Formats: sequence, structure tokens, C-alpha cells
Amino acid sequence: DANQWDLKLKSPCKLNLFLRILNRRPSGFHDLASLFQTISLSDRIYMSKLPHSSTEDEIYCSDKSLSVGKSNLVVKALDLMRTKTGIQQFFRLYLDKIVPMQAGLGGGSSNAATAMHGFNVLCGYPASQENLLLWSGDIGSDISFFFSSGTAYCTGRGEIVQSLPALPLSDDVEVHVFKPAEGLSTALVFKALDLNKCSTVVPESILHCFETDGALKAAANDRLINDLEAPAFSISALQQLKSEIAMHDTAISGVMMSGSGTSVYALRSKSNPTVFPFDEIAAKFPGLRHYQCS
Repeated sequence: DANQWDLKLKSPCKLNLFLRILNRRPSGFHDLASLFQTISLSDRIYMSKLPHSSTEDEIYCSDKSLSVGKSNLVVKALDLMRTKTGIQQFFRLYLDKIVPMQAGLGGGSSNAATAMHGFNVLCGYPASQENLLLWSGDIGSDISFFFSSGTAYCTGRGEIVQSLPALPLSDDVEVHVFKPAEGLSTALVFKALDLNKCSTVVPESILHCFETDGALKAAANDRLINDLEAPAFSISALQQLKSEIAMHDTAISGVMMSGSGTSVYALRSKSNPTVFPFDEIAAKFPGLRHYQCS
């Protein structure tokens, strides 16, 4: 029952509209440049404060396959907020998991950011937005994006976030996200990455196309670029899925894998009257899930 909670929050996921991998650091991390965009596909997080005598959080999740132990980013986010603010408040939290996992959609990172925001609200705003953005880098490089405007150019390991205005004509963009049954570990995708085979297009020029023309036109002009597609395709069946989506719908402006996979998304204009032919694609990929969003 949603009424029994102190706070009810949306936890949106993201797409990478482009993702360039620039180099590998001696530490093993990679420098990237990417345009991140939130979409309407979201989890829900419900939070309530526990009595002051409580000494641990009570975390519940609709997806029983997701661990709610110390490795969970929501748990790490609440621990981080207690450490940084010095406020020893514990919570009862329910995560209604809708965004698919191991999908390259940043669902776990979004959940962590939302939990940090929830802690801040329920504890009387002890931290500024700048604090939250800065602190979030301690537990994950994608989390800081979710404290942005929803459209952002991200560099470094992804933790350097430049918020941007909404892209032109964004209200006309219809997003179709496809999640196959298989998952991919980000570490395995990066292990298969050959930096010599990455795109040579300058990230700022790709960004300029999106900022000037909007996502649909940039996609139609081959600006959906993801340097992690090639390594992901080499260890999965995702290339076949991407090809099938592009082949079955001529109304699509572009198709690309998001992040390190395994979700693949297609961009279409909302003004196009044709129905997306999902059944024809799903017949070839058992367990394929489809989400229509904006």
C-alpha cells in the first residue's frame, strides 16, 4: 500500500545516445565521453524512517533475484549518506523493480541516486545537490548523472557531469527498448574492447549534432555511436537483435545498444502512425522484453 510510506519516488533509467571510449587509464578504468538521457521507464522506491533505536535498514525488492545485501547499490547509498552526514538514521525501503537489470540502462545507479535523495529529504536536507553529486562518485561512476537535469554530457569515468537543456524536438521522440533474456557483465565487455577499433569521430562534434538537430535527426545521420557495441556483439547475439529491429521497421531513425548492453533501443517519431512490429521480432528471440517509452 503506497499510503503507508513517508516518501514515494520515481527512479528513471537512462540511455546513452552516444558512447565514445577514449583511452584506458593505468588503473584499468577507461575515459569516456557520452550523452546520457533519462527516459520514462522507471523503477519506484518507497521509503519510511525507522525508529531511532533501529540499527539497520529494512530493504525489500519486488524482484527476488536481486540481492538486498551489502553489495546492493541502494544499501551502499544509504550507508554512504550516514557516513557523510553523520546522521545515524535507518530506513524501511521497498524497491519496485521495473527497469531490467544487466541492460546498460543504469537502473542500479538510478536506484542509488534516488535512495540518496530520499535520505536527504527525510532527514531535512543536510546535504546540497552538489554534495550528493560529489559523494555519489564514491560508490559508482554513473550515479552522479542522476542528479543532473536529465540530459547531460558525461566525461571522465562518467562522473564528470555537464547538465544540458532538453534536446530540440525531444517531445516527438518515441523510444522502444528491447531487453533480451541474456545479460552481459560490463567487465567482460570491456575485456573484449579493442581501443584501435573504436570510432574516430570527435565526441564534441557528435554532441553538437544532438544539441542542434535533436535525437531523431542525429540518429538518422548515423550519430548513434557506441564503442562498446563491437566487443559486446563479439560475445553475444546482440548484433542479430539490432539488425532484426532495423530491418522490421522502416520508420526507425536509428537503433543502438545502450551502455555495455544488453538492451538495444530504437528511436522513432511519435507522429508516425505505423504500429511497431514487436511480435515479428519477439518470435526470433525467446524471452525478449519490449518497453515503449518517451
